[in-house]
Amino acid sequence: MKANTTFFAPELYINNGVNDISFYKNAFGATENLCFRNEDGSIHVAEFCIDGAIFHVHEITSIKFFSPDKHNGCTCCIGLFVPDVDAVMNQAIIAGAIEISPAEDYEYGYRQGTIKDPFGHYWQIQKKIS
Repeated sequence: MKANTTFFAPELYINNGVNDISFYKNAFGATENLCFRNEDGSIHVAEFCIDGAIFHVHEITSIKFFSPDKHNGCTCCIGLFVPDVDAVMNQAIIAGAIEISPAEDYEYGYRQGTIKDPFGHYWQIQKKIS
């Protein structure tokens, strides 16, 4: 990614003490660019990349931020555009995601399905079909 390029990089919050974030590698084929761990080995912050799209996973360090399970909900859904919606959803479910809505074609020209990752974040797996 060029230094002078504008891009969107979501930061997903996880509870303190999480040691294993391999879900993102297993579900989406994400590569881990960097990972800083706390003294106890838990994740402080990690940077992932999915085909050039960067996102971060970060432990909660402030009372202003919380993981989705704190209030049994989520304030956003991450849209992930992929060539094969069904394959990615199946791979994510095998890796530990929960299917929220199955993949289907919609009249507005998208194939979409939604999953919840093991940390409570919602992902809409999608592809433009028309």
